[in-house]
Amino acid sequence: MGDVKKKNEELEKKQALVHQMGGDTSVKKQHEKGKLTARERVELFFDKGTFREVDLFVKHRSTNFGLERQVISSDGVITGYGFVNGRAVCAYFQDFTSRGGSLGEMHAQKICKIMDKAIKAGLPVIGFNDSGGARIQEGIDALKGYGDIFFRNARASGVIPQITPIMGPCAGGAVYSPAMTDFVFMVKHTSFMYITGPDVIRAVTGEKTSHEDLGGALTHNTKSGNAHFVCENEEDAMNSIKTLLSFLPNNNMEDPPYYEPADNPERLCPDLDTIIPDNPRKSYNMREVISNIVDDGYIFEPHKYFAENLIVAFARLNGRTVGIVANQPQFLAGCLDIDASDKASRFIRTCDAFNIPLVTFADVPGYLPGTDQEWGGIIRHGAKLLWSYSEATVPKLTVITRKDYGGAYIAMSSRHLGADMVFAWPSAEIAVMGAEGAVNIIYRKDIAGAKHPDNIRQEKIKEYEELLYNPYIAANRGYVDAVIKPSDTRKQLISALELMKTKNETLPPKKHGNIPL
Repeated sequence: MGDVKKKNEELEKKQALVHQMGGDTSVKKQHEKGKLTARERVELFFDKGTFREVDLFVKHRSTNFGLERQVISSDGVITGYGFVNGRAVCAYFQDFTSRGGSLGEMHAQKICKIMDKAIKAGLPVIGFNDSGGARIQEGIDALKGYGDIFFRNARASGVIPQITPIMGPCAGGAVYSPAMTDFVFMVKHTSFMYITGPDVIRAVTGEKTSHEDLGGALTHNTKSGNAHFVCENEEDAMNSIKTLLSFLPNNNMEDPPYYEPADNPERLCPDLDTIIPDNPRKSYNMREVISNIVDDGYIFEPHKYFAENLIVAFARLNGRTVGIVANQPQFLAGCLDIDASDKASRFIRTCDAFNIPLVTFADVPGYLPGTDQEWGGIIRHGAKLLWSYSEATVPKLTVITRKDYGGAYIAMSSRHLGADMVFAWPSAEIAVMGAEGAVNIIYRKDIAGAKHPDNIRQEKIKEYEELLYNPYIAANRGYVDAVIKPSDTRKQLISALELMKTKNETLPPKKHGNIPL
């Protein structure tokens, strides 16, 4: 018994030594930056007492450049599994207090090992990034480590949810793993992500910039779209990740969690009967439309501040997760552009991968015109949206609220791209283009030769609007399944989702498609 007790005490001492992380000085510096330590993050993220650490005693084995004399607690990363709001997840936490959280061979091996466990178990994996980058002393072995992680990111994509909170610096090759995952969270003022930092940029190009402007949370949430969520602090980030997990299944073979709804599925939405302005040039807030319809008015938006002319969001209808894609008339009149096309395409494919039905709200006057868009590749980027909707096999429901013109009509989950049910409000305008542009083309000669061209133009515009600015021609062709009152939209969508919940559609056998990236 004495030997057993002695061995247990020895284990406890070893565990305590490792739990000291990088030491009091490093921990103090971490706190001074407004950041938690890796072990504090573990305690905050997991349900109390449920985290089980693996590879606690793994150590680097490099003998280069004095590393043989270095003690790197847990080799700079904590890995393990536990429960988050009662659901099992795997996770790793880079520890900036331990040699700057630098990634070396064994550090990467620990991350790869927990990712492999997540894939085998069919569980989400959450990677808390807080690292100074590759451990230079380990040379090629550090680079190998990044490659091993990227390989697993690709293999796990579409199989299990991969979520990356950026909790500190993330630079150089390290940025590519977050970019390959499904969702990226960043914290204001403490998260930074870039390939080359401000000092290198200044030395090479002469351009002066700051860490915040170059790769801060707001930059990546508003300009680059590399991050999906911006959080006020680390606790806010943890809570937001937990909210996201509540909408996602554990893996691609499961359905998203079901929550018993408190909201009446037969509830009418009377405010929607008057939300569309009489003046077609006036905008309205599409978020108000969505909030009126979904359970409890709650939506959870990735990319909320990026490409604001299009909304993507998670919500629930009668307790079931749905993915929302909607034009936002308050920004660029809801036009589709390069960024909006990329934003929607990525979200659609994520929902399709994880068995989340798609609900699309269309109010789109077309693709944004201009040389910047054309030279930037709007043709290629716009094609991604067509591709993503066409490829998706989950239930697809569409509501046309107002304008739905030209190629953008097709792109916003039209019947022709496989929408299962298409509803239109009486205010819907489905046409090749707006009346003014159409009249100027169709009646160009008549207008040019008229004594009073403006009178002819206005007469023809009115005629065009009366003939085509309604949903009934599309309904006559069967392209629209039903013209409905806006106030009935919630119950119509819930009924359609109930019908389509057993949808079973497969794609032709192939290795993979060749999406126009």
